[in-house]
Amino acid sequence: MSSLVMNNVSALFRRCCTIQTGIVRHYATPKPGGALGSKKKKLGKLGPVVEKKEIPVETDANKLVNFVCGSNVLKTGEDIKLKPDSEYPEWLWSLHVGKPLTLDEMDPESKAYWRKLRRMALQRNNKLAKLKKF
Repeated sequence: MSSLVMNNVSALFRRCCTIQTGIVRHYATPKPGGALGSKKKKLGKLGPVVEKKEIPVETDANKLVNFVCGSNVLKTGEDIKLKPDSEYPEWLWSLHVGKPLTLDEMDPESKAYWRKLRRMALQRNNKLAKLKKF
């Protein structure tokens, strides 16, 4: 009886050992050359580095003076030709294109003045709220 039990125990033990040692775990491994293709991308601090594209710059002085360079987005056609100043509206020449005006330089009766004042007040309140501990 004891030899029968011993045979069963030894067979069971062998089966358990082979089952336990036969387990192989296949965890996900990165594919060689990257997951999306064979091209290996450079990684920066914030992710893959984007390669800069060279944009052609117009150097012909005649074309720069007579055309709006870059206005044609289609593959065919030409850039828009500039017209004489008399064909453009008067308000176009009075537009402010320099640095943004300060509140002192703006007219208090204008909408832009009040928008800027409100924006400055919101920025000030947000800065003060950041300083509070709780």
